[in-house]
Amino acid sequence: MGYTDQRFDVNLSILFTELPLLERPAAAAAAGFTAVELWWPWIETPTPAQAELDALKKALDDAGTQLVGLNFYAGALPGPDRGALSIPGAESDRFRANIEVAADFAASVGCKALNALYGNRVDGADPQVQDALALENLVLAARAADRVGAILLVETLNKPESPLYPLVSAPSAIEVVDKVNAATGLGNAKFLLDIYHLSMNGENVAEVIEAYADKTGHVQIADNPGRGAPGTGSLPLEELLDQLKKAGYDGWVGLEYKAADAAVSFEWLPTEARAAR
Repeated sequence: MGYTDQRFDVNLSILFTELPLLERPAAAAAAGFTAVELWWPWIETPTPAQAELDALKKALDDAGTQLVGLNFYAGALPGPDRGALSIPGAESDRFRANIEVAADFAASVGCKALNALYGNRVDGADPQVQDALALENLVLAARAADRVGAILLVETLNKPESPLYPLVSAPSAIEVVDKVNAATGLGNAKFLLDIYHLSMNGENVAEVIEAYADKTGHVQIADNPGRGAPGTGSLPLEELLDQLKKAGYDGWVGLEYKAADAAVSFEWLPTEARAAR
């Protein structure tokens, strides 16, 4: 047990960001990883030119890296935004314009998980109206994901860093997952269990794993405090990942932590344990 029997992938939207996007897959491969994930890479547009999508696919293919997770358009992330799908008006429209683009790109690279960030509460907007819009858009996203054989992920963030984001506990995200599955009948909406965010919220991560491992479709990790690599904070990440595995989770664990030097930051994980299995 321990880190060496997990399936890790590198989040290229938070690690290797000193490099241009198209150079990051090769950097992850040079560090020994063969699986990667991304936030929506084109912050300014939900519908990039086909040439840009093709260039990213080529960069992934040339590096021999498998994209295992992709966010739908989520506004300015990194930045002030935390998703677009519950925000009435232009942002919701952008999310909808992105749904098929993201799903088609995922299909083109064999990516089987699409993450839909819920979006912040907006001044002057009725939360119930935002939640109704969110469900409508998540249903569309779940159907698109299903069309390409993928799951739809719903993520809990943390209140200290995302005070306007409404899903800041595991149960709040699970409730949305259940509503989407009830509405579509597809069963492909899953929980994105981010250990760092849960810890920042003061939740008992072991209890969350026990309660929701069967509804979990993807896991992300960073240590706390600091959101650094495993071993830089005080979270028992190795134990928690072992617990997830024992509970039946055999999916990907995304490395979504901050590091001044990504290549050096992987020293906690033996080189031979980095390639996808």
